Amino acid sequence: MTMTSMRRSAEPVRTYPDGADAGLSFVIPLYNEAGGLAALHAQLIESARQLRERRGLRCEVVYVDDGSRDATLSIAQSLPATAFDVQVVSLSRNFGKEAALLAGLDHARNGALLFMDGDGQHPPALIDTLVSRWLDDGYDVVYTAKAHRENEPLGRRLAARVFYMIINWHARQKIPENAGDFRLLSPRAAVALRRLPERNRFFKGLASWIGYRQVRIDYEPAERVHGRSSWNMRALIGLSIEALTSFSVAPLRLASMLGLLLAFGAFIFGVQILIETVVFGRSVPGYPSVMIGLMIIGGVQLIMIGVMGEYIGKVLSEIKARPVYFVAEHSMKTTADDAEQADGARTAAE
Repeated sequence: MTMTSMRRSAEPVRTYPDGADAGLSFVIPLYNEAGGLAALHAQLIESARQLRERRGLRCEVVYVDDGSRDATLSIAQSLPATAFDVQVVSLSRNFGKEAALLAGLDHARNGALLFMDGDGQHPPALIDTLVSRWLDDGYDVVYTAKAHRENEPLGRRLAARVFYMIINWHARQKIPENAGDFRLLSPRAAVALRRLPERNRFFKGLASWIGYRQVRIDYEPAERVHGRSSWNMRALIGLSIEALTSFSVAPLRLASMLGLLLAFGAFIFGVQILIETVVFGRSVPGYPSVMIGLMIIGGVQLIMIGVMGEYIGKVLSEIKARPVYFVAEHSMKTTADDAEQADGARTAAE
């Protein structure tokens, strides 16, 4: 077993041909997806065959195992390269989905990229539609979004709405609401994404920020058949904070506005006390008002310090320039290798 580090560096930017000649790489991060991985792979094989027959589009799949604790890695390494080449990238530990997406981006060999989850909720039947909007309609970024959130709890729907309101507040390039990681990038869009050097990454935001022609496709996520989602409320809150502080300065602006609002409220309160004391001669109780004022000021200051601390932490992370991930194992099967193994098996059987 070898361990290599991957570091974002100023390497020459790869160039690819346009259209079907560029090929298509499926990039699929995996975390404890042993139960449904074989079924997903079979669906991808069928999609790759159709793309090759109808459009002459060569494909490959890049599975990125993000430190799974079950048999995901061994299953991924045993999958056949029937209709496309299969790369399996195993990270040295769980670095998170953003790092896994970056690892897939770094290892993909074809020009166009199609990112999708490994839990089976991104329907492979939609792949042909995404490819059609790229090749036939000329879009560079074809992204999908949930058609609705009616089946989700009310609290989660409200939290999602607040998140998008904050992150898109005064943003020059807004992130489409309810958009997911299931999206296709043309060769030039993929090259642009590779040129972004930051280590604290928010994939959905970066894919929107690069621009080019983008189109949205609404879809209904499939039911999760195998395993359990690791995205509980605590993880989603952490992801939201990570996304906001990595991609937007809206929290800093909100903290500034909160400070201005508090200062304005204190000014009004001070004028009121002055009028009551000088004009009406009333005695204003001091202890309750002072205590409430101190608690409000202290709370706001702590909020501002916390927001600034999040951004300072991001700056420190960028300055340290640590690798985003480490690769523990990397294997690749080609369709030629798979054909040779099949011929050898037939010969042995004869």
